[in-house]
Amino acid sequence: MDLGTFGVWTAYRGLGEENAGEAAALVAELGFGTFWLGGSPRLPTVRPLLEAADGLTVATGIVNVWAYDPAELAHEYAVLAPEFGDRLLVGIGIGHPEATSDYAHPLRAMRAFLDGIDAAPAPIPADRRALAALGPKMLDLCRERTRGTLTYFVSPEHTRDARERLGPDALLAAELACVVDTEADSARAAARRYAAMYLGLRNYTGNLMRYGFTEDDIADGGSDRLIDRIVPHGTAEAIIAAAREHLDAGADHVCLQPVGVRGIPREQWTALAAAGLA
Repeated sequence: MDLGTFGVWTAYRGLGEENAGEAAALVAELGFGTFWLGGSPRLPTVRPLLEAADGLTVATGIVNVWAYDPAELAHEYAVLAPEFGDRLLVGIGIGHPEATSDYAHPLRAMRAFLDGIDAAPAPIPADRRALAALGPKMLDLCRERTRGTLTYFVSPEHTRDARERLGPDALLAAELACVVDTEADSARAAARRYAAMYLGLRNYTGNLMRYGFTEDDIADGGSDRLIDRIVPHGTAEAIIAAAREHLDAGADHVCLQPVGVRGIPREQWTALAAAGLA
């Protein structure tokens, strides 16, 4: 399975599930290696993406452990694997405490979920699954029991520490939200609309504060310093330069997520491909 250096990240709620095949074909045509489907998808919903673009890897970002029985997820993977197993990466995540009343002991819950997958009649192979992770203990679990990690809403400084924690061999895929817009005020406004939810979730804000941001940076929609670092804006070339900071810090792959766009972000994906894949 080859993820390539750059992939794209989107969710059906913005893209439109009816546009899945067209979007996947475009992503493959532009030369991106991986299509990341966010928004806690059900695994069967990736089929149109896989069918539309031979050679394109498709990854979930993420299936949520609170919405799944692990044996059910393993069965759904087993249905897809004979056709697409070498192009399907199952990204699994614990979500965040504000989203479910059941949230407790996330590391223990994730271990139990992986145990359930491994106990299924047809387990998801370890190298065909990855975990969303921010903290050191979850990163350790990624290294021990999966292909690696996908990180979200993080700085390159976090990427550097994650690589050190994971060691040299585990996958490290870093999501990078961005706004392809050279007008700073409108770009930051779009970035803040996207960031608003994450700046209200303590797993993300706690992680940001471990990497030099303060409560003042997080308040009132995020400081310019925080927004520009976590959701960069500008030309496609400037955004690719920001993505390369994650690669230089140890990421194997960066998932580019243009935000503030409804439907297929054709113009943004095309510009980013021209800047990063030419």
